[in-house]
Amino acid sequence: MFTMYELWQSVLNIFKERFNDTVYNLWFSDIEIKSYNNGVVELMFPSKFKMDTVVREFDGQFHEAFKSVCGFDCEFKYTCPEELEEENKEEGYSSSNDIFTFENFICGPSNKFAYTAAKAIAQNPGGFINETTNVANYNPLFIYGSSGLGKTHLLFAIKNEVERLYPELTVKYVDAEEFGNEFISALGDRTVNEFHEKYRNSIDVFLIDDIQFIAGKTQTEEEFFHTFNSLVNNGKQVVLTSDRPPKQIHSITDRLRSRFESGLLADIQSPEFETRCAIIKRKAKLLNFEIDDDVIEYIAKRSKSNIRQLEGITKRLHAMCTYSEDVPTIALAQNAIKKIFDDDVKPLPVTIQRVVDEVSRTTGVSVEDIYSKKRTANISNARKMCFYIIRNVTDMPFSAIGEEFGKDRTTVMYNIEEMEKKMLINSTLNSQVLDIINNIKDDM
Repeated sequence: MFTMYELWQSVLNIFKERFNDTVYNLWFSDIEIKSYNNGVVELMFPSKFKMDTVVREFDGQFHEAFKSVCGFDCEFKYTCPEELEEENKEEGYSSSNDIFTFENFICGPSNKFAYTAAKAIAQNPGGFINETTNVANYNPLFIYGSSGLGKTHLLFAIKNEVERLYPELTVKYVDAEEFGNEFISALGDRTVNEFHEKYRNSIDVFLIDDIQFIAGKTQTEEEFFHTFNSLVNNGKQVVLTSDRPPKQIHSITDRLRSRFESGLLADIQSPEFETRCAIIKRKAKLLNFEIDDDVIEYIAKRSKSNIRQLEGITKRLHAMCTYSEDVPTIALAQNAIKKIFDDDVKPLPVTIQRVVDEVSRTTGVSVEDIYSKKRTANISNARKMCFYIIRNVTDMPFSAIGEEFGKDRTTVMYNIEEMEKKMLINSTLNSQVLDIINNIKDDM
């Protein structure tokens, strides 16, 4: 008799055999099984775009895989956070993103400026700092800082606060990668007018996460430029986040960079010791979990990089204590920290696939073509770019990179040298490569 998770793992194993690593990692690896009752399977997708795409392209594959494991046909319920949020609103329930409020945000010296600006915007989106002088209210607000420091929390805090204070306004949150994918899909489906209506004419507050991911993607940059102008020129509020300031997003166009810099730039730094302790205490309180101060301080001294890591350690410590019925101690905290740090190290195959996916999105060359034997100029250049970036971010031996792509060591070395020469004389190419390297390193 299968447990729900054993059933799902068996289905995923079928997909791993049926599809190559690129397809599997792109479309199936981050789907979660939420329930399995009386032959009805509920699957949770990370976004509506991915859900719609997978259901359209692979619905039959799900039916076949589950039937081969269970021995009978199953019914399916597909869902995603956006749909759950809409259902919760209709039924009067709060959404999971309701925990991301200004009240739940731990404010300290490292993030106070960004917090204060975000709160001011939420109270008067698209308005004015001073009505008499007609000074715009931080539009756009550009929040930047490393991963896991609370940028997304502030975006959802703005969203929740605006929806509370101004229920008549339409607030849209989207990450930049999803925006780009949706636009490319609209081009292919010839539904660009509907896309424009959705993003240019139907939004009062536009919150876009990780804007650095549109860098170097010419069509998406062009589309976002016009979307941005349309919203800001019509008095609509725009808030963006990035892992770096606009001047360090090398391959965006100057006109887009100047738009980002025309509002207010607010950075978030790594939290100080006192703020880290407060974050751990806040997370423990949400879990109804008592931790002595000496254990809290031990964790705070050893995890200094980001909030997500601190919360992950606290959650893991809570789980360890719950299962063992122990009180939290420094010894248990050591184990929790070690496990979280080990989980944060991504294996090389994942990093390589991330590089290939990013190069594919940036250059427009398909992943399949990058791995193929084709030698046309655009495909060859994309492949060389992959070799160069993989070598840069992983320091893999040339022979190991070659094995991944079916090339010998000498070919990889020669191609990397060629890419280095091209980057010296082509500033656009150099900027694209640097942006991809920064994106990959921030995600490692």
